[in-house]
Amino acid sequence: MSSDAIKDNGFDSWVQCIDCRKGMSQVASQSVSLILTDPPYFLDGLDDNWDTHRIKSRLKKGVIGGIPVGMKFDRAQGHNLYKFLKPVAEEWFRILKPGSFVLCFSHPRLSHRSALAIEDAGFEIRDMLAWRYEGQAKAFTQDHFVRKSKLPEDEKEKIIKALGGRKTPQLKPQMELIILAQSPREGTFVDNWLQHQTGLIDVSDPVVENDRFPGTVIPVSKPREKFGHIAAKPVPLLRHLVRIFSAEGTVVCDPFTGSGSTGIAARLEGRDFIGFEIDSEIAEIADARVEIGTH
Repeated sequence: MSSDAIKDNGFDSWVQCIDCRKGMSQVASQSVSLILTDPPYFLDGLDDNWDTHRIKSRLKKGVIGGIPVGMKFDRAQGHNLYKFLKPVAEEWFRILKPGSFVLCFSHPRLSHRSALAIEDAGFEIRDMLAWRYEGQAKAFTQDHFVRKSKLPEDEKEKIIKALGGRKTPQLKPQMELIILAQSPREGTFVDNWLQHQTGLIDVSDPVVENDRFPGTVIPVSKPREKFGHIAAKPVPLLRHLVRIFSAEGTVVCDPFTGSGSTGIAARLEGRDFIGFEIDSEIAEIADARVEIGTH
């Protein structure tokens, strides 16, 4: 393993099995050029008490704990996400070079809380990107609830007919949002680039839709292999983002490394990488994948 970023910060692997809130404290100030990460979404148990085995035991296709993913509404989720993410984002602010970018995945329903946490940590919110994919429809009718009721059968049929097949308020998911933020520049865009090699984007050779100017909607299929993680992201999508928002030879950090796809993308694009993952089993898989450095 050869990595200046790992050596300079006293680490011994690509992915450190440690809570990023502790791990990032070891990273030198203004030494990272891009944060590309997918934090816990704080929906239905996917929070800062993340436990892969517990989640898998409750997980069925599109369902957690018997409730469709995203259908358990609780105002506390957004507040808890903000309280968790703001101090994390403050650490991002410290370790990033001036003008550097943050690309933070977020569930659409709580993306406003993620954006507020990042903005309140000192960043400028530049845009909102969308990873577009083909999802599974998760809305369901109420017919089975009616049929399980103690009403007379003829009354049940009347209600079902009145409902007309209407479903729960969930359109087919086809996107995941990515908050694009930037740390304040030093001087002009040119000044900042010459000093830190950050703050400007490279659209000359995008990975996705190579014949077009990169847009805010990025169509990439979901990965078939999850590598033990329920929220694995496709490497081509991450390579696309790494290539546009960072320069070769700079350091990419993923505080919530998961399956390691960001690290692979960074290495394939000629960047260095620092990752943190709190789950020991997932961290081991991720580190091995980043070490190999391929899909």
